[in-house]
Amino acid sequence: MDDRTQKGILVDDASDDRSYENAHVEAAYARWAPIYDLVFTAVMRPGRKAAAAALAEMASRGGRILDVGVGTGLELPMFDPRGRIIGVDLSLPMLRRAQERINQQNLRQVEGLAVMDAARLAFADATFDRVVAPYVLTVLPDPHASLDEFLRVLKPGGEIVLVNHIGAEDGLVAFVERWLGRRAAALGWKPEFPWAIVGDWLATRPCRLAERKTLPPLGLFTLARIVKN
Repeated sequence: MDDRTQKGILVDDASDDRSYENAHVEAAYARWAPIYDLVFTAVMRPGRKAAAAALAEMASRGGRILDVGVGTGLELPMFDPRGRIIGVDLSLPMLRRAQERINQQNLRQVEGLAVMDAARLAFADATFDRVVAPYVLTVLPDPHASLDEFLRVLKPGGEIVLVNHIGAEDGLVAFVERWLGRRAAALGWKPEFPWAIVGDWLATRPCRLAERKTLPPLGLFTLARIVKN
């Protein structure tokens, strides 16, 4: 792939070919970058810890892990230092903060960071032992295309570990999510996100659901582990 670097962060030239939806996401997260840690650290910490725990065995064996939507790198210090991690994100401002975290905390398990579209990963087939995507699916313009990419770069027998908000089907929470959904462009994520998006994809791909469980706080988030056949 053609690429360049900015302060140690790989910038894939293919990522310059932005879709209209990606441009909105990128703009939204450029706005979020300066305050993202302050706003989201506490509420999303349980999910990040659960994702890191799901990867612990593979990381301890020195496995290669792709962190999609790594953002400012909040989960990176939670990973076993024996793992080998590459983080990708669409937002360069977020990745710059992740790089600062890596430098300050000497996170040697992180092999590199790259600006990359989750639906167009610039890696060869079967490159990684695990793919983790915390709080990413609600951001993606085409979740099925990105899930296909996660599966493509994963080795047979490897796992995709997802942490995501799954939308409520009815009640007050569903009403609030619909209200927020009308403002999704500014938020940079989709509050209304049914499990069927993942379930329908699973039904037609060479993989299986190994685990699905709700997470704190208040069961707002769901962890799913998907094994590639």
